[in-house]
Amino acid sequence: MTPDAPPGPDPRRWRVLSVCLVAGFMSLLNVSIVNVALPSIEEGVGASESQLQWVLTGYALTFGLALVPAGRLGDSAGRKKLFLVGLGLFLVASLACGLATGPETLVLARLVQGVGAGVLNPQITAIIQSMFTGPERGRAFGLFGGTIGLSTAAGPLIGGAILQLVPGDTAWRWVFLVNIPVGLVALVLAVRLLRHEASGERQRLDWTGSLLLGLAVVLVLLPLQERSVLGTPLVAACLVLALVVGAGFLAWERRTAARGHTPLVRLGLLRQAAFVSGAGLGTLYFAGFTAIFFVLTLYLQQDLGYSPLQAGLTTTPFAVAGAVSAPLAGRHVLRLGRRMVVTGLLLVTAGLLGSIAVIEVVAPQVGTGRTGLLLALPLLVAGAGSGMVVSPNVTLTLAGVEGRDAGSASGVLQTTQRLGSAAGIAVVGAVFFALEGSGSGRSAIGVALGVTTGLIALALVPAVLDTRRQGREERAAAHEHDGSSDADDPPHTHPEHRVSMGH
Repeated sequence: MTPDAPPGPDPRRWRVLSVCLVAGFMSLLNVSIVNVALPSIEEGVGASESQLQWVLTGYALTFGLALVPAGRLGDSAGRKKLFLVGLGLFLVASLACGLATGPETLVLARLVQGVGAGVLNPQITAIIQSMFTGPERGRAFGLFGGTIGLSTAAGPLIGGAILQLVPGDTAWRWVFLVNIPVGLVALVLAVRLLRHEASGERQRLDWTGSLLLGLAVVLVLLPLQERSVLGTPLVAACLVLALVVGAGFLAWERRTAARGHTPLVRLGLLRQAAFVSGAGLGTLYFAGFTAIFFVLTLYLQQDLGYSPLQAGLTTTPFAVAGAVSAPLAGRHVLRLGRRMVVTGLLLVTAGLLGSIAVIEVVAPQVGTGRTGLLLALPLLVAGAGSGMVVSPNVTLTLAGVEGRDAGSASGVLQTTQRLGSAAGIAVVGAVFFALEGSGSGRSAIGVALGVTTGLIALALVPAVLDTRRQGREERAAAHEHDGSSDADDPPHTHPEHRVSMGH
């Protein structure tokens, strides 16, 4: 290799990825693992219904608030530094959750735990974006996508297993304390393996932009999570105000960039068709995806009398299929592009329709006690499809993002996913609870799963539009190739390479 030759890929990259996946799994697992422990927490610390709600929603709220500012700080100050800060904060807060003696302490610790997760997660995506290129990047994001799907779906299973296996009234504490030994190993390995990465733009954080974006996020997440307390008119008013504050944020970011400072989010991202399509797709998909496990777990435990462990086992086929299909999808995403995502969305939709048919038609005929077993096949199909959606969408959405903005762009993408999750749970949960106690004769779970299916089907709109855009670019590239000699044709004009570069 000559002195001017570019450095080769980091030989530690796959070990670094393993550390990132472990940390990401823990932080995302804590979104859903607490659900099954709520009755035990209520009894253990005397929490009210409102406080239990904050144990769930407080984590999601601060998680969403921290994503974009933490992503930009990682771009500027160094991703290793922010990774260690986020993971350390998450572990300290997990310990505080496990040792909490009252509901107020537990809620506060969950808020801090959410901040740690929000600081940590954009660094993971940015590290993958910077350490891997070409087909390897697709495989790495495929493994990360499998981790996302597995953590979300396996949360109820792991939480139920802990409650089943740990004796006594303090079993719920281990839902949080289980993070400590795993996280400490990840922390030590991260110190040894991660390298310092920063863009070199040592400019101060755009605090005004951070506050405006944070306020907009709060005005969306908080009313959706507290809709039963605030009421529909106030929720609607908050959402309208969120649009106003969001417009103010965009105007401020434009002004900041015009003055030569580094904005929190470079608005050029919003002019990238692949990024906008991917963010919209992710918002709609996560609105349906997260709500599946929320209403299905409630139905299995409340209506069918399943234990937390049995409810978790029912969703296991979805988690396993997603964990298997995501890495496989990552190997082919650069070649197939959004067509793979479209196929995945169709499979998820088919699997959910099959689940509705099982619950509404098949199970009543053969006995509802077999519902969990009968759901295995449709949930397996839906999980396989999910693995073809989450990680390929991240790969394609971030493909054209410059390295200096990888953390910020990742934060924006994950924030849209958090907003989608909150909106989906709010809408689907409202439908489920309204029908559950109405005595109308309509199936609460059937209608609720129908709404989740509709949200996922809506994600097909940006996916199909982006597929058509990709097809036009591939035809244009083929036309250019046909009009020039092979000797003059640079290798990067092949459609596969154009997708991988985000053009």
